[in-house]
Amino acid sequence: MGIASLPEFVRSHYEVHEWKHACAILEKDFPAEWGDICKVLSEFRLRRSWIAVGGGRKSGVAQAIDSALYGLGWQEKQFKTSIVVDDRKSDSPTHQIDCFKNRVALEIEWNNKDPFFDRDLNNFRLLFELRAVSVGVIVTRCDDLQDIFDRLGRGSSFGSSTTHMSKLLTRVNGGGGGGCPVLVFGISKELYVED
Repeated sequence: MGIASLPEFVRSHYEVHEWKHACAILEKDFPAEWGDICKVLSEFRLRRSWIAVGGGRKSGVAQAIDSALYGLGWQEKQFKTSIVVDDRKSDSPTHQIDCFKNRVALEIEWNNKDPFFDRDLNNFRLLFELRAVSVGVIVTRCDDLQDIFDRLGRGSSFGSSTTHMSKLLTRVNGGGGGGCPVLVFGISKELYVED
């Protein structure tokens, strides 16, 4: 079980890491969401055109993954949370999750500043403790994509202080997700296509 239960295409085209049995929980307790994630990642390709142009609010990578999941019933979600001490209530809203369905939270971090990983993991931790999220998933990029960015003359736009796998692994290994099971996927060179 675990990562071995992912489709072979996903295992060979993404760098995958899990903590606290995230794959087993998804596969057994959330089979529809597990299937959605596997389907979307199997169909995704990293297009040259998304790298060659500068970004805006949301990259082509994030739009492609988001829209595919939204088409399967996932949605952006912000939880309304509060803290009550005696009779005094203080609102404590969470950060909005990119894609959410049935207690599974998925974030896409393609080319943000690396502190966004801290925000995502802290959000997973908090929502797990509040019993609103059972598993957190992050899709980011593999470090070795830098070769492609450099070749396309876009290397400086995808620098070492932006979101990529090695920046994420140190945070998750350091306990950034707390008790929340976490599954991460790194988009690799194997997914790159000229378009």
